[in-house]
Amino acid sequence: MLDDALQRAMSGIPDCLAAGFVDLNSGMILSIKTVDSHPSDVFDFLAAATADLFQGPNVVSIENIFKKARGLPEEEEHHYFQEIIVNSENLIHVFIRTKKQQQVVCFVCRKGANLGMVLTKARIGLPAIEQAFYL
Repeated sequence: MLDDALQRAMSGIPDCLAAGFVDLNSGMILSIKTVDSHPSDVFDFLAAATADLFQGPNVVSIENIFKKARGLPEEEEHHYFQEIIVNSENLIHVFIRTKKQQQVVCFVCRKGANLGMVLTKARIGLPAIEQAFYL
């Protein structure tokens, strides 16, 4: 079901080449869909890089500063970084944290795609992906 949900989301996102679902607790990619074939090492690095983006030591430090400034306990599971966009030479990479905060959906699109449409369509596709995972 998760594979199907990723595929449906990809089909609605402009120039989408790949989608993945990363579990931050395990550091593993639980599902991936792509229009090209890639070595499995690339997927392992994607999972590790996604975990670094959302849970690296500097990110955790920044979030803890925000929590302290707002009078929240550091142990609270709320995270301030919900979406991260990375523009590489030829691609747009969109990373969106799920509502339960422990998984991230990644979309990779061609650089020429309209970033606003990519974000809008990625956000629209997120609930179906979450539902497929949490069932």
